[in-house]
Amino acid sequence: MSRVILVIGILKYIGLLGIPALFSDNMIWKCFALFWLFGILEIILTLPVLVQSIKQVTAIPIIYIRYKFKLPDIHSYNPKVLYSLPFKEKWTVINGGVYKDGSHSWNTQSQRYAYDFLILDKDGNSAAGDRKRPENYYCYGKDVLAPADGIVVDLKVNHKDSKIFNYGFMDRAITDIRGNYIIIKHAENEYSCLAHLLPRSIQVQKGQYVRRGEVIAKCGNSGNSSEPHLHFQIQDRKSFFIRWDYLYILQTFIKRRHKTILILINENYPTIQILAMINLYTEGWR
Repeated sequence: MSRVILVIGILKYIGLLGIPALFSDNMIWKCFALFWLFGILEIILTLPVLVQSIKQVTAIPIIYIRYKFKLPDIHSYNPKVLYSLPFKEKWTVINGGVYKDGSHSWNTQSQRYAYDFLILDKDGNSAAGDRKRPENYYCYGKDVLAPADGIVVDLKVNHKDSKIFNYGFMDRAITDIRGNYIIIKHAENEYSCLAHLLPRSIQVQKGQYVRRGEVIAKCGNSGNSSEPHLHFQIQDRKSFFIRWDYLYILQTFIKRRHKTILILINENYPTIQILAMINLYTEGWR
């Protein structure tokens, strides 16, 4: 289905050749114009993700109104909870930061301060071998940990891994941009979201209390993902869409510079002292 939707998405553009049909009765132009029907078919086949995208866009004014047009930033927000890195070993921030030039999605407020983590080798590669096979990625199947104590308030477990295409193309057959995910409530108006989890790897249930550092799932490639990685963010509501994305506590220790690659280490799970050490470890990276 993924390739079918991809082909349909390309075929619709042949409809551009049918524009002269607006001014001519020539049957050839009318035949080309019919290719726009593939666009309608594409919308039908990708409707769940389209609806989620609309939710994120319509949430923008709601977020601004809720915060009276003064959105929290690195200088004004103080988290109620100290959050730990949600993994062991050494991972890399491949997407995310506290300023516009390094943000995960600056203009999408619901993901402005989100982070995408993966594992790179010494040559900067995230996989060894065939890059279309998820199991060849270093982070695939690695344990995902609870970033702090809390209660699981929402999760999704039934999504398959997304297909991996070349050149960063996404799997168009997905039905949820998060894929398999877990949302944990840690304090009033503070929730964590961990997404793109491995199918059938989630080890918690809704309503379950989890402890910091507890293994709750494994890293996968479900949802809107071009390759296996872990999406992590702190948010002010249970909803992934109509809520504000808070600053992750690590951002008070690590201020991402323009085009900086941050290497993060979790020794068991980090304390505030280890977080400070991480800040020193990443100080000179460019």
